[in-house]
Amino acid sequence: MSFLSALENGFEVIAQCGVLFLECIGVVVLLSAAVRSIAGCLRKDPHVRLVLAQGIALALEFKLGGEVLRTAIVREPSELVILGAIILLRGALTFLIHWEIKTEESRMGV
Repeated sequence: MSFLSALENGFEVIAQCGVLFLECIGVVVLLSAAVRSIAGCLRKDPHVRLVLAQGIALALEFKLGGEVLRTAIVREPSELVILGAIILLRGALTFLIHWEIKTEESRMGV
């Protein structure tokens, strides 16, 4: 195995670990926001929608970061097209959720 091949394999492993790490953080953030929102619902907290929307937005940011990092290890053009579509969808969802957060904040006067 040549030095460049070993370097490429090492880079791919590091990138895959980074993708997995970012994806896991996104899941933890989303689950945490869901639990806090459920607790807020039980307490009848008026900010529960805002807490959930902010948690979803942050989780999507981590997931989006994982997808962007994944572009570094894509080998096939078809994979790149699928990855691009996923990035666009997650970006659009993030934009819509941020818009929802701003709307909710202005409605509540926060």
